[in-house]
Amino acid sequence: MPIEETDVLVVGAGQAGIAMSEHLHERGIRHIVVEKDRIAERWRTGRWDSLVANGPAWHDRFPGLAFDVDADAFATKDDVAAYFDAYAAKIQAPVRTGVDVTAVRRLPGRPGFEVQTSAGVIRARHVVAATGPFQKPVVPAVVPDAAGIRQLHSSAYRNPRELPEGGVLVVGAGSSGVQIADELRRAGRQVHIAVGPHDRPPRSYRDRDFCWWLGVLGKWEASAPRPGAEHVTIAVSGARGGHTVDFRRLAAEGITLLGRAGAYEDGVMRFAPDLAKNIAAGDANHRELLDEADAYIERNGLDLPEEPEARIVLPDPPCLTEPILELDLAAAGITTIIWATGFAVDYSWIELDAFDERGRPRHQRGVSVELGLYFLGLPWQSRRGSSFIWGVWHDARYLADQIQIQCGYSAYAPTSTAAPAEGALLATGALS
Repeated sequence: MPIEETDVLVVGAGQAGIAMSEHLHERGIRHIVVEKDRIAERWRTGRWDSLVANGPAWHDRFPGLAFDVDADAFATKDDVAAYFDAYAAKIQAPVRTGVDVTAVRRLPGRPGFEVQTSAGVIRARHVVAATGPFQKPVVPAVVPDAAGIRQLHSSAYRNPRELPEGGVLVVGAGSSGVQIADELRRAGRQVHIAVGPHDRPPRSYRDRDFCWWLGVLGKWEASAPRPGAEHVTIAVSGARGGHTVDFRRLAAEGITLLGRAGAYEDGVMRFAPDLAKNIAAGDANHRELLDEADAYIERNGLDLPEEPEARIVLPDPPCLTEPILELDLAAAGITTIIWATGFAVDYSWIELDAFDERGRPRHQRGVSVELGLYFLGLPWQSRRGSSFIWGVWHDARYLADQIQIQCGYSAYAPTSTAAPAEGALLATGALS
């Protein structure tokens, strides 16, 4: 099979890969996008059935195409998959689906890389790993399989009907964990949720979505999490038209709140005594954004409706004032544990010295320490907004600029090889 050559090989055809293709195309840079499954496959099969985007359709999109839904609605996962199919067709992205990349190695004695794929070898001057952050589900080795409890990661959850009868423990209270716990409770399940450190922005405030507030307040442009907040999740939901996550309300509706999950032994799971602290920190984050929004409205003379109810705090539920530190899972009727504990990256197919001791890319705004290698779709890649659909589009534009610059250097050739005049040598200090 002949070896194919290209200037840029983009690995992955989700939101990151499609954005990268658009910017490379605009710059006239020859490229190929390979995807082992289908375009936007994670949105198709890596999410639960009722998932919707966490940002409204006017915000969570690329500039060149609007969603085919109401601008203030939250697109379903199928809407998002269809959107990227349509976007790829619109820009005529050179996507090849069903192509799995198994190895990326540097070419000896010449620039670029040799990439082994299920469809043959591709040589590329530049490689963009656009596989995103949701690569390897993280399931802590806490509860052994012998415990007789069904365990699954949130990415494998689809709907309440697919779970065994009985109660459910959800571990993790970011957007995924909260939405899954709420759906299960509405389906009549007894639900416990382990709540760790989190931010809790209002879904909307004074007639503006939180995405708008983070934009006008400059928070999307933050270059790194605030100190101590590296592992803080965001509890926000677009489900059922969008609503502010309120853990006290969830408790009032029947969900039992717990602290962070700890060790398991003989059917009993332990939980950290940090529930009140985590709830208080989330409340403080909520109030802080309301205060900043009010100040922005006053400073700019905006006529937006007052919303005093946004500051109402419900009474503390018993599970908050008298936290449960140990739970006999069988006695509590729990037959399923859903681990909403995030993902780890997996770049084992990149055989280059481009990663730290934990396997994370060493990069600056996606530009790898390995010349010619780039990463796209990482959380906080350049800013807080990098993990959103619109944010990855802007990160891709930056990487396309960097690739274009390198292409320019590679194409340079002196206009003359004649020796410079003696005066020129003297002017540069080459002679004395």
